[in-house]
Amino acid sequence: MPIESSGTGTLPGLATDRPTAVIFDVGRVLYDWDPRILYRRLITDDRALDAFLRDVVTTEWHFQHDAGRDFADTSAELVALYPQHRELIAAWGPRFGESIGDPIAGMHELVAELDSAGVPLFAITNFSHEFWPPFRARESALFDRFRDIVVSGNEKLVKPDPAIYRLALARFGLEPGQAVFIDDNQANIDSAAALGIHAMHFTDEATLRPQLRALGLVA
Repeated sequence: MPIESSGTGTLPGLATDRPTAVIFDVGRVLYDWDPRILYRRLITDDRALDAFLRDVVTTEWHFQHDAGRDFADTSAELVALYPQHRELIAAWGPRFGESIGDPIAGMHELVAELDSAGVPLFAITNFSHEFWPPFRARESALFDRFRDIVVSGNEKLVKPDPAIYRLALARFGLEPGQAVFIDDNQANIDSAAALGIHAMHFTDEATLRPQLRALGLVA
């Protein structure tokens, strides 16, 4: 029988091996992330802030960076459409790190616990190839625990494309059933589960911990 966790998004009949490694998403699993965290510092009027994030610096626009496009190109295109917001748009690149908030409660401690237990740790993150290096350096205390991290902007592949999971598994030296994948996005979970990965839909550490305990990965 497949190993399943209630409410995780694992699809029956696929992941049949006992997992030995954990693959994490980064944004909204290990760290809070929201463009509002940055722009509420720059736009004091709430209605103007809502409109800017709805119409100008949208998550759909930012997704281009995760897919490998350069900020210089995407920002020039956006400024051409919204020249009145030139300075606010330009801030997104050099100040992207300010859109990343606090660590998700309990998750860094859980990562440390898994690492101390000898569980191989990896990550697959939708992240710009330009924005990732400074963030990785800033948070080295956490990411040094990871054996490898696949960054979508480097590969020009983004979750939930199955190709990024296949690439990651090959790079990590894992069969699908050997891996637990943890992500907050249901589409990403469904895509991983379809390949036979033990996929867990993340909500919080208190829910995740017993799921990992059931698999024998954490005490």
